[in-house]
Amino acid sequence: MCRPLCLAAVAVGSLCMLIQAPAQEPITFPAADGHLLKADQYGSGERAVILAHGGQFDRKSWKPQAEVLAKAGFRVLAINFRGYGQTIPGTQEEDWKPYPDVLAAVRYLHQAGAKSVSVVGASMGGDAAGDADSESAAGEIDRIVFLAAEGGSAPERLKGRKLFIVSRDDQSGDGPRLPGITKSYRKTPQPKKMVILDGSAHAQFIFDTGQGIRLLQEIVTFLTEP
Repeated sequence: MCRPLCLAAVAVGSLCMLIQAPAQEPITFPAADGHLLKADQYGSGERAVILAHGGQFDRKSWKPQAEVLAKAGFRVLAINFRGYGQTIPGTQEEDWKPYPDVLAAVRYLHQAGAKSVSVVGASMGGDAAGDADSESAAGEIDRIVFLAAEGGSAPERLKGRKLFIVSRDDQSGDGPRLPGITKSYRKTPQPKKMVILDGSAHAQFIFDTGQGIRLLQEIVTFLTEP
């Protein structure tokens, strides 16, 4: 799903950046168990960002946001979780959890020369990012954006900088998401920040609403600030 931000003027803080579609390169890289994972890479540089999609999306859904981040100077890797998008046959198992795919992407980028690696995870992808961070070594993941996610199964073990973003009236089948995300946020060590947006859109769907530009601003500011 391509959203019309890639060729638009996108305000980031006081700066207005004209996005001119950085090159997109499809790549594959191995997970620890040997499965090949697919991703789209945008941009270059020593700072890297992984985009981890939600359960209703795949790597292609991040294209407009990936182009903005690449223009801001990041090497961006939008990954497919196994079982989503163009997956490799036989890579999904009954006890599969997505966090090893995030951790594999983090380590792939470090091996490829990235000096810092951050993750933007939406819903399922955010929880995967949190679980990956809990299992990672100190410094492997610099910052994480939890987009409508509680931060995985052990928020008290999260490291680095953390930004939680959620729509105020976002609902799951079990009720409002905000109370659970707020509870996890309170367990999370500093440094951390929480942003509550108006509306009810969930995770990546926020980009299609009137809050989409603010969401992108918050993400870019968080990833670029010293």
